[in-house]
Amino acid sequence: MTLSRTKLGATGPEVSTFGLGAMGMSGMYGPSDREESLATLHAALDAGMTLIDTGDFYGMGHNEVLIGEALTGVPREAYQLSVKFGALRDPAGGWGGYDLRPAAIRNALAQSLSKLRVDYIDIYRPARLPAGTDVEEVVGTLADMVKAGYVRHIGLSEVGAETIRRAAAVHPVCDLQIEYSLVSRGIEDEILPALRELGIGVTAYGVLSRGLISGHWQGTQGAGDFRGASPRFQGENAAANLALVEALRKVAEARGISVAQAAIAWVDAQGADIVPLVGARRRDRLAEALGAADIRLSPDDLAAIETAVPKGAAAGERYPAMAMADLDSERKAR
Repeated sequence: MTLSRTKLGATGPEVSTFGLGAMGMSGMYGPSDREESLATLHAALDAGMTLIDTGDFYGMGHNEVLIGEALTGVPREAYQLSVKFGALRDPAGGWGGYDLRPAAIRNALAQSLSKLRVDYIDIYRPARLPAGTDVEEVVGTLADMVKAGYVRHIGLSEVGAETIRRAAAVHPVCDLQIEYSLVSRGIEDEILPALRELGIGVTAYGVLSRGLISGHWQGTQGAGDFRGASPRFQGENAAANLALVEALRKVAEARGISVAQAAIAWVDAQGADIVPLVGARRRDRLAEALGAADIRLSPDDLAAIETAVPKGAAAGERYPAMAMADLDSERKAR
């Protein structure tokens, strides 16, 4: 199959209707296989998946180096790179807040260009905008990088409606990257209407809630898997959420599709302005996810899915409390 294309927001690039989220290829979900990761990246390109999403802090740069290697020899116009920046790491793999000063942004961009082996980044975005951030200064710095040719488009990540408006008043924003799935629907109340008013697209990550609603997760995490700290994956919360998955499985089986395909197709059905990011790190999982691109859910299908997994039914937050406090999108919603 070959994915079709769509314009990302009113001012963004033309991208594939599904994108590839590469984070899991760099240890965030435990050990990954380098050769399989490279093969998955190549398989994504072969299927017409042009949008590749990463962050300069994934694996302390490992993810960007991996993608840069995979894309060597591929025509630059054949893909778009979406890169998040700003999160600080330490040698032990810990997290140290965010640095969004202009000099830090320029430094991060220079390193990403080198690791990815490219002359420009298609969409560059701060990973988070903590409370008190001078949004106008951050976007203004990015606008300078657009003028200089190092960045083609400015994106945002995990911010609320007010911040989106402030950012868009400084420079056009092509998309907001934010978690959106059957079990994470917070954007529907205020954020999504604001985006649509402003002509800003959505790149939806976590469409399978980090595997929780994939139909494959068995209730355990291995060493090095950050999901072990996520409330949704713990104890009674996990049991309650897996019960939702089983309800979704019945709907999916009746439709002749997999649980993961039902969940991804549901996100895809929420609007042409939403591009699901598939976090596959293996070719078989990628092939399953891509199968959702050909699924058209009927109103009856959507109603059955809604009944199986009602809005707000998930047990537990998607991040630990400290991480949730970093999210501008959550602060504005409360």
